[in-house]
Amino acid sequence: MTLQERVEQALDTIRPYLETDGGNVVVEEITPDNVVKLKLLGTCASCSMSIMTFKAGLEQAIKKSVPEITSVEAINLTDMNDPNAISPM
Repeated sequence: MTLQERVEQALDTIRPYLETDGGNVVVEEITPDNVVKLKLLGTCASCSMSIMTFKAGLEQAIKKSVPEITSVEAINLTDMNDPNAISPM
């Protein structure tokens, strides 16, 4: 199984929860140094909980399932300085 397929498989464990709230996620890129770049879609892109969803859900699922991934980034994550954003601490 390729690195891309393994990342997608990890995301598939989270997707049903995102889809329930009208959102989703796609892998935009996996860099040569194993950084996964995600794009949040639908309601996830503008949700005040997107920081928590990203950190506690997406990032953890990928890193747990695909340990060679060095970092996970969301290219359109709600800004941490947004007063409506909810941080996972």
